[in-house]
Amino acid sequence: MAEKRGSIAFFATYKPPVPLDIFSSPASPATSHDELHMTDGLSSNYNCKVIPPEALKTMLKRPKLSSQATEAVVDSGRVSGLVFVSERDKNLETIHIALRFTKKVVEVFSFNDVYDTYSDVRMEDSGCIAGGYMVGNRTIDHSLVYVSTMEPAKDRREPWTAVYKTNLNTGETKRLTPSGVSDLSPSVSPSGRKIAVASFQGKGWNGEIEDLQTDIFVMNIDKPPLERKRVIRNGGWPTWGSDNVIFFHRKVGKFWGVFRVDISSGDEPVRVTPDGIDAITPAAINETKVAVATIRQKSTFKDVRVEAQYRHIEVFDSTSSKNSIKITQMTRPKTDHFNPFVIDGGKRIGYHCCRSELLKHGDDIQRNFHKLQSPNPDVGLFSMSGVFPTFSKDGSKLAFVDNEFKEVWLADSQGLRVVYEMKDADNIFSPVWNQDPQKDLLYVCVGPSFNSGKTLDICAIPNVSSGARQRRKLTRGFNNAFPSTSPDGKKLVFRSTKDGGKKNYKNLYIMEDAEVGEYGDGKITRLTNGPWIDTHCQWSPTGDWIVFSSTRDKPKTAPETDNGLDPGYFAVFLVKANDPSVVIRVIKSGDNIAGHVNHPFFSPDGKSIAVTADLAAVSVDPISLPLFLHSVPINPADVAEAYKKLCNCSLSFCLICIMKCLYQKHICPGNLLLPLEISLRVPSYHVMSQRRQPFQYAFEHETPFCCNESIICRWS
Repeated sequence: MAEKRGSIAFFATYKPPVPLDIFSSPASPATSHDELHMTDGLSSNYNCKVIPPEALKTMLKRPKLSSQATEAVVDSGRVSGLVFVSERDKNLETIHIALRFTKKVVEVFSFNDVYDTYSDVRMEDSGCIAGGYMVGNRTIDHSLVYVSTMEPAKDRREPWTAVYKTNLNTGETKRLTPSGVSDLSPSVSPSGRKIAVASFQGKGWNGEIEDLQTDIFVMNIDKPPLERKRVIRNGGWPTWGSDNVIFFHRKVGKFWGVFRVDISSGDEPVRVTPDGIDAITPAAINETKVAVATIRQKSTFKDVRVEAQYRHIEVFDSTSSKNSIKITQMTRPKTDHFNPFVIDGGKRIGYHCCRSELLKHGDDIQRNFHKLQSPNPDVGLFSMSGVFPTFSKDGSKLAFVDNEFKEVWLADSQGLRVVYEMKDADNIFSPVWNQDPQKDLLYVCVGPSFNSGKTLDICAIPNVSSGARQRRKLTRGFNNAFPSTSPDGKKLVFRSTKDGGKKNYKNLYIMEDAEVGEYGDGKITRLTNGPWIDTHCQWSPTGDWIVFSSTRDKPKTAPETDNGLDPGYFAVFLVKANDPSVVIRVIKSGDNIAGHVNHPFFSPDGKSIAVTADLAAVSVDPISLPLFLHSVPINPADVAEAYKKLCNCSLSFCLICIMKCLYQKHICPGNLLLPLEISLRVPSYHVMSQRRQPFQYAFEHETPFCCNESIICRWS
């Protein structure tokens, strides 16, 4: 089959349990019946804007749309248009157009299919309409302005996002963001003449994953001259109330707020929303009114949330001391709502949220493997709902844990089922199969997650497929994780805080007998030794190398933590399994940057490695994204179909791989990650002593292979 080199399955964060979709409510809704569904209900749909009638008329002249409606139908109000992001096209996040007819019929089209803009792997976002104004006797053509990752950034850890415009009349696409600059969240002024963007210009991305601290720049829609200039420091998600007034969000102290500024006056921004609540992603209605998403009471992961802890849409007036107008509290009080947009001058407010009607009485929600378009036809990509996916060596079984780290799931020829369940407060995570295909054996980590000061054990679950639900502890004390067996299944490498001292340094150890571990006559051999964190280890299928992620290159002057979090400096290394003095650095995140390249995993033939990394930075304002904590089972029928595709493929790898960026929309707290494929072409003379500073091996291609919302990736 086409994917002869294999497939990569990975876990996705920021994926809600049911699809996001677009809705709207009147400015003063009374009941849930006032809410209107705005799309056809297929796929996940979000980040919507209205297409003005004159721009829609231009779109309808395109061959793909000309049979749908005429200008007269638009003038009569019998059809309207929306532009939004949808994942229906090869599971990529790309711009789509919806034609909404008064008979409640909705037709959706890919913007690329209509305008032939860019069909390769990319992420698109934040579509909005510009142009339509007069210059002398000439009307400037309408354009769609949007974000795309179609062009890779020149430097590591720089966002790939840039703002483009596609002329809706000619179909010509131009980049508006200057070369070497990254922009997010474009917004067009009411006249259609200017664009405001949240930009990293002059500062770059510093690894931040919540408050990006971008600046807001304004530029003309037509260039030259662009006349790009900074108007606001430390602001994001701009929206125009008039051609001089901009609303935006900013974090001040512990809370996010929405601010208003008249950029023509030179005055300081004024906070519109009250302190003590979070208010984000504004959508201006006019110079004084703005719709925002609010969270009035903070919550923790363990909370059973009340209404005030959900994200809701409200309207605030900067000139009034009256209370805000609550929109979604009246329609879905216990549902999160995101990123409002304005319809018909503010008569209705749009937003996206989960289609909660699909959640019925706690029943299992049927989910698919999401197959993504791959930049290389020889390698398949599958996003899945389970965490820490792991394939057996022969590809016949897939195990993973649920999002709560309480259950181990197994998918094989018998279907999908839970094969182990935690009954106490401990978590279970990071399952991995014994590499001996004759052993139906999983290794897991049991204990508190993300706390190196607590005891974390490695356990074996024998006879997994039988559902016996037994486990055998292999470690004694300390924090132990990320086990991986030798190809014959007799030994096991893992990382541990043994001998790590008060700072809980982590190094790699080998269980000489994977059956008994540290018990009985079991012996533990130390593989690496240093004041660093060596972790995420995996034994190569050929048995000669062990790959792992490490902070051993972290500068001595680097801080122990960054705002209480891991400061990064992770790179990927190889160590000889039978000679720990032989260490090679494979790839790092960047020079003098606290970056992450983590979770390396060998391809089945041992010639390539998939990793997660932050090489493409971020491509959306993180605070605009949902964070869902619920686990969702996978449809067994889809599992069977996916396995038919995964298990029948030939797994022979080329030695040199040329990769392109997919896209990166969603991110993960703590580690901003994307899967990357690296060709393992390491000549013997590139071996260095562990006691010396390893060097950076110069791979021809170290560009992102897939940067969806992933945290862990596995080969099949």
